Order: sequence, then C-alpha cells, then structure tokens
Amino acid sequence: MPNTQANYWLNAIVLKDKEQRDLFLKETNDSGVMTRPIWALMNKLEMFKNCQCTDLSNALWLEERVVNIPSGVRL
Repeated sequence: MPNTQANYWLNAIVLKDKEQRDLFLKETNDSGVMTRPIWALMNKLEMFKNCQCTDLSNALWLEERVVNIPSGVRL
C-alpha cells in the first residue's frame, strides 16, 4: 500500500509434501540455518483437543508443507 514498508518478519515457503518438508528442515538446520515447520494447528494442542472444529483439509495440507525460514542468516 502507499506510504508503507514491509518488515519481512515472517518468511515462509511451501514445499511439495511432508517428506520434502522434513528433508528441507533437516538439511537446513544441520547446516546452521534455523528453519522450522509452520506452527501446529490449534485443535492439535492438548488444551483444545476436545473442541469442536470444522473441515481442516486446507489447513492440514499447509501444515504438512509450509516451512518458516529466517529473514537473514548470520555467517
């Protein structure tokens, strides 16, 4: 938007599937680049496990593929 500037605080990528996500996480973290999977869905947290929820197929698809990556890497 006009007169605004992005801070690029949260960068994320979407990978092909859970296996590719897990391999990417292992290789980047083993190389010293801190990456992590997107946060767990709320209904999977212990405190919300018995709460009602609707179809989460899109959210589950993203949960298996999205990785948060750093805004910068210290060398």
